Amino acid sequence: MRILVTGGAGFIGSHICEKLIADGHKVICFDTFIASTNYLFKNANVLKIIDHPNFSVVNGDIRNKEQLEICFHWEKPDAVIHLAAQTGVRPSVQDPMLHYKVNVLGTVNLLLLCAVHGVKNLVFASSSSIYGDDPVVPFKESLKADKQLSPYAATKKAMENVAYVYHKLHNISISCLRPFTVYGPRNRPDMAPALFANAIINNKPINRFGNGSSGRDYTYIDDIVEGILKTLDQSMEFEIINLGNSNPVNLLKFISYLEKIINKKAQVKNIPKQSGDVQITWADINKAKKILDWQPKTQIKSGLGKYIQWLKKQI
Repeated sequence: MRILVTGGAGFIGSHICEKLIADGHKVICFDTFIASTNYLFKNANVLKIIDHPNFSVVNGDIRNKEQLEICFHWEKPDAVIHLAAQTGVRPSVQDPMLHYKVNVLGTVNLLLLCAVHGVKNLVFASSSSIYGDDPVVPFKESLKADKQLSPYAATKKAMENVAYVYHKLHNISISCLRPFTVYGPRNRPDMAPALFANAIINNKPINRFGNGSSGRDYTYIDDIVEGILKTLDQSMEFEIINLGNSNPVNLLKFISYLEKIINKKAQVKNIPKQSGDVQITWADINKAKKILDWQPKTQIKSGLGKYIQWLKKQI
């Protein structure tokens, strides 16, 4: 197949592109290389595949409908994996309009062009942050999930809503995946695994938000990639599916795991809990097991070990 991957040079996207190429697909990577503040980071992500004959790069922004239109016209994708987004709970509190424009308006542009060009298979990354602080755990896809705590989470819920509309209007097969705290090689530098690990390695203090009791359902990148590609192979109508490890780890334990793997003690600076942060994320993955025959294979200690091994090679 010819598969368009938006955000294909990002953390998850670059792993997806590599696996698709290994499986024999033609991959079109649509990403904001030049305009990105992570320009060098993104280039490094696709370095292994940049010269592959089945890999092409389109430098563009999903907010720009004309750029997307040209891409669809020339590349004629059979399916789309939509990963491009403005990420981050805390940054969205500071700049909600940017998150709205990229995540919601950008997704509307993409859906419009899928409809116009007859693309009938769309898989996109929503977010576990949609669940907010729902007291019913683990989080099931059937939860109403209408009380998001950050602009970022709200934009992801809006993306799901507009995707459903286009599924109904244009009979597009759409899978909304809700990944839970993805980590691993090429982890975004602004995420906790990278921030904490780099600080410990370099003998710098880490900021611990709250009292350390908050929990995250850390899910290794290889498991997420497998879940996304299994979804692409399915004939869906409209589905929302959790992809998580279903084993939340609290912040204190997470830091202790890093200390043991790196063999250094963390210098911890206590910071008040930030606006928009949730207390826990915890995926119910029964739907993914049933529909996709998917479940995670990598537990947190093993995954962090692989990540730290990769990270030390980058220093």
